[in-house]
Amino acid sequence: MNGIVIIDKPQGWTSQDVTARLRRVFNTRRIGHGGTLDPMATGVLPVFVGRATRGVEFFEHAEKTYEAVIRFGITTDTEDISGTVLREQEVNLSEEAFLAVLPRFRGEILQVPPMYSALKINGQKLVDLARKGKEVERQPRPITIHELEMVDFQGQTATLRVRCSKGTYIRTLCKDIGEALGCGACMAQLRRVQAGEYTISEAVPLLELLEMECPEQVLRNVDTMFRNHPAVTLSEKQKTRCLHGNSFSVKLSDGTYRAYSPQGDFLMLAKVEDGVMSTIKSFFEVE
Repeated sequence: MNGIVIIDKPQGWTSQDVTARLRRVFNTRRIGHGGTLDPMATGVLPVFVGRATRGVEFFEHAEKTYEAVIRFGITTDTEDISGTVLREQEVNLSEEAFLAVLPRFRGEILQVPPMYSALKINGQKLVDLARKGKEVERQPRPITIHELEMVDFQGQTATLRVRCSKGTYIRTLCKDIGEALGCGACMAQLRRVQAGEYTISEAVPLLELLEMECPEQVLRNVDTMFRNHPAVTLSEKQKTRCLHGNSFSVKLSDGTYRAYSPQGDFLMLAKVEDGVMSTIKSFFEVE
């Protein structure tokens, strides 16, 4: 089986738990996921099956959109509500004060990765060090917050919609907002509502998938992840050159394209420069 299944990950499952379970569902070891979600988080988790795993690398840089609940007045070691409380204080925060601080977290900013993360320093995962009670210096990393909007405000909590670049930690964003407000904060809930081209409306709840008699019905073609790029159908001669990894002349503007065979099979993600098409990544079966 080959294709992409958009999972609505339930709370309590790691991304690795999901892929391990789906290896048995689809009876293949060739499975990968498009962007780790913490166990407490829910929502969009694209899972790549079979030959579609060739597309995982393109998801590493995909933008993600989240809805997060921030809890004011509580600071924890993990930066989310599941951690050990380090500090708790009363909160008297107005909606206006909250809205006033958000602009400083939009655009290109620097963010210090949390200790409770899978990042490695000197070959050791930060989370492993954190669980031993150790803390090491982490360098701030550049990230981009494309969108940061308040969805709801309840005084002790608020809901944010965040569209961000790869490498953004939403719980760290919540913590940093709390520090800017002077009251401290942590992340109370997190739901990913979009990853790359895929939205929550397209996602299949994991437990529902596990009960399907024909789970292959939810697999979508790998070319759907590139649907923002125009499609082009190659001639037989161009198809042959594509299958051999060769470039060829085309009458197309410069840009990125989805290239298909005359029979409608998705062959490759391609680029065109100065009237020449070449392969970015091939997706056809090698015989």
